[in-house]
Amino acid sequence: MKLIDPSHPFFQAAWRRWLLVLVPFVWAFVEMSFGNDVWAYLSAGIGGFLAYNLIFTWPKSDS
Repeated sequence: MKLIDPSHPFFQAAWRRWLLVLVPFVWAFVEMSFGNDVWAYLSAGIGGFLAYNLIFTWPKSDS
């Protein structure tokens, strides 16, 4: 079972992919600034997972 399906039409717009990757990293910064290291690492891990699936392994167009 996939946790996220990058081939879903919702993820076709690049701004949506970048926003979904950016939000957990911003939240990790907020948690880290309040001293909640565990939640910061968890949020950063989610951001990393999304970055890998939605940015780094995204199919490149040949055009």
